[in-house]
Amino acid sequence: MANIYTKLVAHTLFPLHERLMQRPTFDYLDELEKSQWLSRTEVEQLQMLKLKRLLQSAEQHSPWHAEHIRSAGLEPLSSMPLTLEALRSLPTMTKQDATRNIEQLVWRDIPSGAYKYNTGGSSGQPLIFYYGRLRQASDAAGRLRARRWWGVEVGDREVYLWGAPVELNKTGRIKTLRDRLLNQLVMNAFDMSTANMNVYIEAIQGFQPKCIYGYASSLALLAAHAADRGIKLNLPSLKVVCTTGEPLYPHQRKLIEEIFGVPAANEFGSRDIGFTAHESPDGQTLLMSESIILEILDKQGNPVAPGESGEAVMTGLCSFAQPFIRYRTGDVVRYSSDTCKTGRGLHVIGEVMGRTTDFVVRSDGTIMHALAVIYVLRATDGIDEFKFIQHGIRDVEILVVRNPDWSEQSHDKTVSGIQARLGNDVRIEIRFVDSIPPELSGKYRYVVSHVPLQSGLENALRESPPAIQPEKI
Repeated sequence: MANIYTKLVAHTLFPLHERLMQRPTFDYLDELEKSQWLSRTEVEQLQMLKLKRLLQSAEQHSPWHAEHIRSAGLEPLSSMPLTLEALRSLPTMTKQDATRNIEQLVWRDIPSGAYKYNTGGSSGQPLIFYYGRLRQASDAAGRLRARRWWGVEVGDREVYLWGAPVELNKTGRIKTLRDRLLNQLVMNAFDMSTANMNVYIEAIQGFQPKCIYGYASSLALLAAHAADRGIKLNLPSLKVVCTTGEPLYPHQRKLIEEIFGVPAANEFGSRDIGFTAHESPDGQTLLMSESIILEILDKQGNPVAPGESGEAVMTGLCSFAQPFIRYRTGDVVRYSSDTCKTGRGLHVIGEVMGRTTDFVVRSDGTIMHALAVIYVLRATDGIDEFKFIQHGIRDVEILVVRNPDWSEQSHDKTVSGIQARLGNDVRIEIRFVDSIPPELSGKYRYVVSHVPLQSGLENALRESPPAIQPEKI
């Protein structure tokens, strides 16, 4: 019966859902299944063809980009063969550029519509932007292809350990019903109390998924909770645990793999650029090369030498509604000189050195992923950058680099939003600063908590977790 329903989801329910949403997800998936086997040279030629279409659209519908295209001498685009060198004649684009010039960037009349969204703000710089249905389809199709690398097919059961609002409204209930119809079980990463983590473990055991997907630190936390209780899940159908949202550190990978009994594979991406890369069963992180051009630049804006790390500057080849062209992501990455071990022409990323975040803790002991507070700050007008510091269980400080949109309403919204997450008895101090400095280590952490986790759960954060002797349940 389960196999019959999986086929119903794969061949009927999921494709129907995407068509109703006007997303060409399955058409794009078919393209990706073929294009990944092109040679590297052919993949890069495909990138240039897509880049030309993107620039032509941006020139016509995005005045901010049109001005830069003309200034770079890239006209007429219709007769000009594009190269990576020609792309580099355009200036890079910052988050501030995207925020402050949004009306000169967005194509509101794009077929199927332009939809407002905002970033998770894990960089400390929230961003409101618009995306179209092709960008959504690119993200979904890219993940579906990556799942297939691991033996997970469309319609197979998946568990999501993901963020959720404080209160589940009507839209949230509809999404929950949709998730279950599509063979997806969603658990709240923003409410990881001891009792809830026990429920999550039992739910995963009962659901018997083929894939588990969630924030890297939240999955490590759940694994640490299980390890502390001597539990190893018995999941014979499970193929892979896919982590996202932050780097997956070696100690977290080891812990997750020991508890869930399958490999862990990390995903790299962002809300503004979209699904970017995914780890393959050969241990390589493969770029979504058909949808993204990735440049790696030094502090002066020049390409780094082969094998060196630098800032990831990306061009989203499917971002027609609001083009992200040579967009500075703030992430530090390194290309690998390797080619895909199974013969794909996709580019290989050697390392992703993202920013780090902490968990935050409510006074009742509930553990929340950092995005629980980031979601509040990203939705507040007037914030260019922020840093959230939890000094104690009821003592919070927020550093804010404000812009002219900041108001008393912004202050009140921030305080009420954080208290809705952490409790009305939490004291919140908002302090305005000119910039957010890095930690002494040089890393940027935009959510920092000095509240210790419960005994045994520090394994999710500690570099060298102790050996465990789990038992199956």
